Amino acid sequence: MKKRIISILVLILMLGGIFTTASAQTYRFSVPKTDVLLAINADGTATLEYFITFSNDPGADPIDYVDIGMPNSSYRLSNIVADVDGVEIKEIVNSPYVTPGVALGLGDNAIQPGQTGTVHMVAYNIEDMLFPGTGEEKEPYASFQFMPNYFDSSFAKGKTDLKVTFFFPPNMTEDEPRWYPPQGWPGESEPFSGKEDNGLMYYEWNSPDADSHSQYTFGAAFPARLVPEKVIVTEPTPDYSGGSGTTGGGSFSNFFENFCCFGSIIGFIGVMIWGSIAANKAAKKAKMAYLPPKIAIEGHGVKRGLTAVEAAILMETPMEKVMTMMLFSCIKKNAATVISKEPLKLELTDPLPAELQDYEKEFLQAFMIADQRTRTKELQAMMVNLVKSVTQKMKGFSLKETKEYYQDIIRRAWEQVETAETPEVKMQRFDDYMGWTMLDKEFDDRTQRTFGAGPVFVPIWWGRYDPGYGSTISPSTSGGGQVAAPVSSAGKPSGGTVSMPTLPGSAFAGSIVGSIQGFASGVVGDIQGFTSGITRITNPPPPPSTYRSGGGRSGGSSCACACACAGCACACAGGGR
Repeated sequence: MKKRIISILVLILMLGGIFTTASAQTYRFSVPKTDVLLAINADGTATLEYFITFSNDPGADPIDYVDIGMPNSSYRLSNIVADVDGVEIKEIVNSPYVTPGVALGLGDNAIQPGQTGTVHMVAYNIEDMLFPGTGEEKEPYASFQFMPNYFDSSFAKGKTDLKVTFFFPPNMTEDEPRWYPPQGWPGESEPFSGKEDNGLMYYEWNSPDADSHSQYTFGAAFPARLVPEKVIVTEPTPDYSGGSGTTGGGSFSNFFENFCCFGSIIGFIGVMIWGSIAANKAAKKAKMAYLPPKIAIEGHGVKRGLTAVEAAILMETPMEKVMTMMLFSCIKKNAATVISKEPLKLELTDPLPAELQDYEKEFLQAFMIADQRTRTKELQAMMVNLVKSVTQKMKGFSLKETKEYYQDIIRRAWEQVETAETPEVKMQRFDDYMGWTMLDKEFDDRTQRTFGAGPVFVPIWWGRYDPGYGSTISPSTSGGGQVAAPVSSAGKPSGGTVSMPTLPGSAFAGSIVGSIQGFASGVVGDIQGFTSGITRITNPPPPPSTYRSGGGRSGGSSCACACACAGCACACAGGGR
């Protein structure tokens, strides 16, 4: 019986595929479920496994062949096995329609109209999958990209529950793998990570809202020491193999291939230019985006009980302001005294107060390190731990509702300060709500407007913050120099009548506001570099803007302007027949 074929020509140009379909328009199917597993082995080769469930339309022709795109041409047909519903597929050849790719002949087990069947394929020992990583890591990393097989939208329809799983080489710790945000993916960007009973680490992406005809690109990286150095591709690797099962390549075929190569080069240059512009824009927009994507997964209800500093993390407040908030909090708790502002040096209280938060203890411990470079790394580690802690606390809660809740606290905090009837009460309320008022985006201007017009009564902890406090204060002129005693944190006079000093309001406000800028320049130096050292751990950057292209090919020869760039592997493309 003559076999019917869905003719699909897939030409991979850079990241996209151009589809040309033939006349077999009676082939219609859906792919309700696909599982893809890509494992990087200890020797640097890859194992690729597919479970693709087809649901053939009642009025369509039988599905007697399935074409599966391969990541690259560095595979052997002898290393591929397949079955349909558990029955071995014996005809496995290079696909004449998908390059690089294989054709699986289902034979007598073709999926009939109105029937469902699952095609299972495993390809072992795929080479040339790894490239040098490009991130800022303490050691060299190897990276790879992968695009799962997809079908022509003329024949494939409907949603697909798609699961993509990456397995990493043995002997990896949980904090070593890295992932790149998927491209075109309708699910969550951040994968689920875990460890198998055999100790292998893995990433898993899953979405029931995917489909079988779209292109989704995933990427990951791991320490290069886990695989042999020689398997990491550092030079272009053109494919000149003829490959069995392909149609002959005449002069028109060669011309077409050369045209494809030229088009790929022009396209590559265009993508590079566009990618550079887009990357710069994205980088500027994401400078302070240090929260991981998973914190944006909407839960229900408000997460109450966060400190002002933790709320600052939730709102992705600039790092220098977050650490200035910590500094004031530690001083107010009598845990530290500033002995020098430029450079900032602290003297810690011994023993430290018991009510300090964990991040405050780590913050103070960093300031006990004399070497600025080492101290900066410790401050970065402290911020990473804080981001992870807030992320953990936010599990199951709504990010949107929680942000709105704390924005309301900020609003009401300023109301308490600005509606105070006397200067003493105004300062007391500012002292009580200082952490929350600092979260206001207009904190600088609002503090100047609130306190800049006249003298202010300084809070009782001010002397521990300002080393020059004693030389700048002046006696209060209220009541002949005698004013009410400082108000305690409980809102009651601390006892007695004292001469309470004041500062010019502009000096007080300027010192508060200036401390934020001072922290950035005097403590951590380049705030963008400081923040990027945190974001690459808590919110890894997207993959490089240059991608390895799948060189287009028709016939028995190949396109020599091939597949090479750091951090990528050639994408897969597939056709169903």
